[in-house]
Parts: sequence; structure tokens; C-alpha cells
Amino acid sequence: MEQMMKNIEQIKEEIEKACLKVGRNPNEVRLLAVSKTFPVEIIKEAYNAGQCLFGENRVQELCTKTPLLPADIEWHLIGTLQRNKVKNVLGKVALIHSVDSVSLAREIDKRAARKNLMVDVLLQVNVAGEKTKHGFIPEEVKSKVKEICKLPRIKIKGLMTMAPFTENPEEVRPIFRELRTLAESIEKLQLPEVQMKELSMGMSNDFRVAIEEGATLVRIGSRIFGTRNDVRR
Repeated sequence: MEQMMKNIEQIKEEIEKACLKVGRNPNEVRLLAVSKTFPVEIIKEAYNAGQCLFGENRVQELCTKTPLLPADIEWHLIGTLQRNKVKNVLGKVALIHSVDSVSLAREIDKRAARKNLMVDVLLQVNVAGEKTKHGFIPEEVKSKVKEICKLPRIKIKGLMTMAPFTENPEEVRPIFRELRTLAESIEKLQLPEVQMKELSMGMSNDFRVAIEEGATLVRIGSRIFGTRNDVRR
């Protein structure tokens, strides 16, 4: 746990430096610990080291872990969400990062109505245009926001993107910048139940550049927990 505490503190220091470099308040950026595939015992160590915000990729894994961990953990779903799994995740997470279609948004709205819930979501945008990644293309996001915001049980809180992995984070700066610019243009529309409060972008290798370009949630796994191959499940 001592090493994990050092890891978390180091990342927080880097977050603060990145914020100060561009004149941002460090309190605007939250560290989301990506705990996918890591066992409950390891997550407890991170929690005991002061980390209370965690992100999971798979609904089944999320549902297995949440009953075994402290109730004050804030969980986010950051992976692809299939429509047939929506009913299992609602009420368990504070934010869904990966709404990538209108049909998924409609399913969330329908299931939320049955549970009398309001659901906070981010729209996933495939800024890089990678065929292996999910998400709206940038050119269609505004029209999709206008469509989704009419669903009574959904609140759009911002946007999410995944940049291609690269050894040089400067190569993906334009992707983060484009997401921020897109969010700013959506904010100007002043649509009901739409806020561009959150920009979920940046991971272990590029989060500092993402923060400089406006990230409010950085998704970091290996820098906190180590490589997944080193941990027995």
C-alpha cells in the first residue's frame, strides 16, 4: 500500500503541475483510477491510500466488485456499454462515460424510467477516427446531442474520447484540443439538460497533455496499480 500511496501522490503532483502550467485550478481535475481486471484486494489498497474514484470497463466485473468494497466509492463506467447490460449498471455508477449511439441513450432512458432514476452520461467521440474505437464522429455530435437531450431521464454532462497510444504525447494534443473545442461549441447551444462540465480524456501516458487541453477526468490505471500482468486475479 505504501508504494500505491506514493504512486497516487506522484500522479496528483503531476496533475497539479499540468494545471498550473496553463493557469488552471487543480481542483478542476479528478483522478479516475482504472481498476479493470484488478482484484478487490488491490482496489482496497488504493482506497485506503485515499483514492475514492474508480472506473470499470465491464458491467459484470463492476457488479461483482461493488458489493465487496466501501459504499462511499464513486464508480464510473468507462467501457463500451451494450444495450442488454444497461439494466444491470443503472444505480451503480455516478457517470457513464461511453454513450456512443442514440439507440443506447434511448435504452438508458427507458430503463431509468422504470427505476425512477436520472442518469448522468458523457457522449463518446471518436475524434481520431480509429476503426477499432467506438463513438460518434465529431461532425455528428451536435445533432446527436440535440436528439439525446430530449430524453427525459438523461443528463449530458460532457464528452469523452480515447486517443491513440503514442510514445510522444504531443502527437495526440490536437485530438484533445478538438474535443475541448467541440464541447465549447455545444455549450453555446444552451440546450436543456446539457452541460459540458466534464471532459474525460487522457490516460497514463498522455494525461498531462490532456489536462493542458482541458481534461477534467483523467483515466489512469497502470501508473497507479502497475501492469496488469503483474497482478494475479
